[in-house]
Amino acid sequence: MSETPHPTLPGERGGKKPRLAPPARTTGRVGESVPRPDGALKVRGDFPYSSDLQVEGMIWGATLRSPHPYARIISIDTTEAHSMPGVHAVLTHHDVPGRNVYGLEIQDQPVLAFEVVRYWGEAVALVAADHPEQARRAAEKVHVEYEVLPPVTEAERALSPDAPSLHPGGNVTRWVKIRHGEAMPRADVVVRGEYEIGMQDQAPLGPESGLAVPDGEGGVDLYIATQWLHVDQKQLADVLGLAPEKVRLTMAGIGGAFGAREDLSMQAHACLLALKTGRPVKISYSRPESFVGHVHRHPGRLTYEHGANRDGKLVYVNARILLDGGAYASSSTAVIANASCFAVGPYQCPNATIDGIVAYSNNPPCGAMRGFGSVQNCYAHEAQMDKLAAALGMDPVELRIRNAMETGSEMITGQLIDGPVPVAELLRRVKAMPLPPHPDPLPEGEREILLPGGVSNTTHGEGVVRSVGYAIGFKNIGYSEGFDDYSTARVRLAVVDGRPLVEVHTAGADVGQGLVMVQAQIAGSELGVSDIVVLNADTRVGSSGSSSASRQTYITGGAVRAAAQAVCERVLELAQSELHPARDLRIEHDTVIDAHGKEIISLATLLGDVVIEETREFRPRHTQHLDSETGQSNAHMQFAFAAHRAVVDVDTELGLLKVVELATAQDVGKAINPLAVQGQLEGGAAQGLGLAVMEEIQVKDGVIRNASFTDYLLPTILDMPPVRMDILELGDPNSPYGLKGVGEPPTISSGPAIVAAIRAATGRQIDRVPVRPHDITL
Repeated sequence: MSETPHPTLPGERGGKKPRLAPPARTTGRVGESVPRPDGALKVRGDFPYSSDLQVEGMIWGATLRSPHPYARIISIDTTEAHSMPGVHAVLTHHDVPGRNVYGLEIQDQPVLAFEVVRYWGEAVALVAADHPEQARRAAEKVHVEYEVLPPVTEAERALSPDAPSLHPGGNVTRWVKIRHGEAMPRADVVVRGEYEIGMQDQAPLGPESGLAVPDGEGGVDLYIATQWLHVDQKQLADVLGLAPEKVRLTMAGIGGAFGAREDLSMQAHACLLALKTGRPVKISYSRPESFVGHVHRHPGRLTYEHGANRDGKLVYVNARILLDGGAYASSSTAVIANASCFAVGPYQCPNATIDGIVAYSNNPPCGAMRGFGSVQNCYAHEAQMDKLAAALGMDPVELRIRNAMETGSEMITGQLIDGPVPVAELLRRVKAMPLPPHPDPLPEGEREILLPGGVSNTTHGEGVVRSVGYAIGFKNIGYSEGFDDYSTARVRLAVVDGRPLVEVHTAGADVGQGLVMVQAQIAGSELGVSDIVVLNADTRVGSSGSSSASRQTYITGGAVRAAAQAVCERVLELAQSELHPARDLRIEHDTVIDAHGKEIISLATLLGDVVIEETREFRPRHTQHLDSETGQSNAHMQFAFAAHRAVVDVDTELGLLKVVELATAQDVGKAINPLAVQGQLEGGAAQGLGLAVMEEIQVKDGVIRNASFTDYLLPTILDMPPVRMDILELGDPNSPYGLKGVGEPPTISSGPAIVAAIRAATGRQIDRVPVRPHDITL
């Protein structure tokens, strides 16, 4: 590391700083499969996650939560809790010094509930104590008197005129209207369907946790696993009544995110307790508490009508998409915009009438999850395309190709899509891939692995039908609707211990996707330096936006590239001014060389004690807000497409199934790290499989009934099939290196392909996910 002093690090003011992962030191270039610098630490169990944080003098926080989905708070008595052993503080909404509400899009969620609670598990009071068990027991001694109210637990019910208004503005969080082309076109063939999507959890293995350290000067340092440091900082400053510079955040080790960490969870609670007690306060959720401590994927009911000519060309699509947003808005307004904009799928459709509605209810809040609205609608529009193909007597892949978007196609929002749009190509590629062999007879001793039911040995193959299903989806990359999407990067070049060293500093949150590695690869490529250090993300540098919308490699990578290019330019100017060589210099392998590859001077010699540092912002092209009446606008900056083919064995007698193989084709523009791209495609498919056949938060009367990884079923290695991949690098002319966001498309179309295969095997409608055994057999 550089010996040149940096500004004071968070936590150093009070002399208390937890152990974090060391700054990542690596090397590599764009296009190489560089190993992740945190990989060895994680495999050995040495990587410090946010739940591992600790400092001297630390105490623990705990949260009292509502036992009711909807109730009026009559009184809160903290007397007994204050008298419990080891207790340092008990806080309610009266103790919030600033604004007692927060939210990503709409500030509607209380830090601590006042007047009413709107969902089961809402935070009502906080306790800080010497030991976590003391804190939990003291929290149980906070006595809250409630007037229990009848909860609204169905989104359709929330829209009825006689439903109670859960928020001052009513129960409609946002209604997106898209009106494209003719209002009442005629079609030769019409198919209709109604689809239901269950509530999925992001299921990060690391529960919400963090450590707040007061600085003794009225400010606080927070070490937190989050997806967006600066939006947390802004919300926390408002809650705490402090200037943003008094609230400093540093990224702690994160055990997964997938959208679950976009919203505040325990951040404000830990800071409030730390400032009240003057002690470092750690909060770490249990697994059941995590299920109510973060948002989930919106459950939905989607009603569709497709009309087509006899040659299979789409004439119109009408759809009503109703999502249950739960008690608070979170990012629901953006999710319903996505669900509406991409409601038809990647198909040319001259006429569309789409109504996308997200409603408040007394269910747990829903918000961002991988795929962000496009997952729900893909199940519906792909089921509709299969229905339409059957009605027309056409091959379902051929029908899709016949309607596939191309470069220059117009979306139902009126936006023209530029750059490569390989919808037909992706479909052809997945269809052309070899099918997995069908072992017959089954190898001795492998039945428990190869057949539905697995080790339960429920069948010897009777009633097992193998079938194939296809799906394709697309979504936006980056922020949309005029949101100011940008990232900031600082790149510093100095000679340390006789060698050139590059330091990269951004606030981009590496939530497991490998952003640290990608930043190092980009800086290494632009500067030609072998030794790269990526500093821990924190709020000492400008915002990088959130690690969401598959945007970080594009936007933060673009900022790192711009800053590195600026540093490179200064280095070459220095070489030019001191040595006066021929022009067309560049840096390779820590050495300045000329256009012919001749070595001019080593960087170490050229720089000496000179330190070169540059900070740059990167902004993609601007977008526009959807028109409130028609939904027409250029609302999105980039689009990503992926197709899947699923091969599934279904036991039609027992309702069991096994996904034998998934095949996918996806255009990634440019694979910055090919191995990481493969990991994204496999991981995204696993979450798609989970929603398709097993993952669902069971909510009854507003209460989560399966808040554990025992009862909330997740795919394991035994459930996950091989994934056959065809990765295209067609290049986006508008993005750095031509790259496209990668992480979300695999989750969008993988599940619908699986469900399509189940339909083909059973002949049943299968209009609800996750698919349950009785959906197959009854």
